[in-house]
Amino acid sequence: MAYVITDACIGCGACAEDCPVSAISEKDGKYEINKDECIDCGACAASCPVEAPVAE
Repeated sequence: MAYVITDACIGCGACAEDCPVSAISEKDGKYEINKDECIDCGACAASCPVEAPVAE
């Protein structure tokens, strides 16, 4: 299962910086995770200050 980023995202980019496979990109001020590239490691969730990434 991949992670998804909820509407709680504040667009800080911490998740994208910490993703080991670069599966996170910015779109319209918010970040989204490419489900095909996500390896379900949880690094994004651990680095997010508002707990926006969640396991799907």
